[in-house]
Amino acid sequence: MKKTLSLVALLAAGTSQAAGFQINTQSARSTGMGNAATAWLNDSSAVYSNAANILGDKKLDVTVGDTGILPSLKFTPEGGATEGQKTTLSPPPHLFATYQVMDKLAVGLGIYTPFGARSRWVDDFSGRFRARESAMAVYNINPTVAYQVHDRIRVGAGLDIGRGTLELKRGLDFVESEGNVHLGGGAWGIGANVGVQGVIVPKLITAGVHYRSPMKLTFKGDADFQDVPAEFQGRLKDTIVEGDVTLPQSVAAGVAVTPIERLTLAFDANWVDWSDFEQLAIEFPENPALNNPLPKRWKATWNFHFGAEYGVTEALRVRAGVVIDPSPSPDDTLTPDLPDANRFAVTGGLGYGFGGLRADLGYQFVTLSDKVSTAPGVPGKYNGTAHVFGLTLGYSM
Repeated sequence: MKKTLSLVALLAAGTSQAAGFQINTQSARSTGMGNAATAWLNDSSAVYSNAANILGDKKLDVTVGDTGILPSLKFTPEGGATEGQKTTLSPPPHLFATYQVMDKLAVGLGIYTPFGARSRWVDDFSGRFRARESAMAVYNINPTVAYQVHDRIRVGAGLDIGRGTLELKRGLDFVESEGNVHLGGGAWGIGANVGVQGVIVPKLITAGVHYRSPMKLTFKGDADFQDVPAEFQGRLKDTIVEGDVTLPQSVAAGVAVTPIERLTLAFDANWVDWSDFEQLAIEFPENPALNNPLPKRWKATWNFHFGAEYGVTEALRVRAGVVIDPSPSPDDTLTPDLPDANRFAVTGGLGYGFGGLRADLGYQFVTLSDKVSTAPGVPGKYNGTAHVFGLTLGYSM
């Protein structure tokens, strides 16, 4: 079966918060703990981290917040000077709500951005004919239900309704002049998620597993060609573009330990199946001669999350964590249209509650280690950093 990474992949031309173009900072509380949340986090943001955990200890819980992702990616072409990007802040928001219908049954709803990236390379970037500016987001609407099947076991399931949007600007090389092409489009997709959480040792050890299915998006949009010389205008006309992309399936497995009162230690191991991304392709149905699929051959990867939360007082909590997240891209297919690197992050956070209200702050500093590309035509080295800031406000009763 032919698998393609279509228009949406081009738009990950900057550093997103996680490897590939995944965004897993859907709660400032989780962000501060390195996103190690599968086994224990039981507020309404569990709609994202583990559907089984929405059956928490509150009748109603609502959280709303935003995450600011500020990347600084650099590219050093072989034998050339280091090039970078313009400052670009990506602000994926999140909103979650859960309601306990009865002692053993809860329902929830989440609206958040699980995939996305924004990027603006400097004007004279050497790879501008592959990617100049980009913006991409997949917005997920996620109704969820959870049930207590045993005193120690909860299960949950949800429906993922995804809306993907994209925009891309690339340079066109006409030898004696330069033009531009502006691509944009959108798509809808459907997926599902299921989770389970179990109490291994009461008040001491819990474990959880959460699965999200792949989601296929069929993008359709328009291509606008600009500054095209007269001799090329017959071939490069404004037209429609389309293509398919399958967002990866994933499995998260975690364990949480409470060795002393008010202290939680958590570990998550996440498997993300990026292997569906075998090639990158933009299809021009009205002018197939412009089709130019590029091999990518991404591979499935594991990423690892360690976190801790300590209640200094009944109201104040402090958090810290570490994330190890390897890149799914082989060196020989790594190009400026979809750059990536291995990531290592350190995290911290604070939470404060007053009555039924609470506020959480989370921060991650992400280091993108040197990754050398051997791709034909654009060999070089990628590296950089990213700052991730999260704020979530909550209410429960």
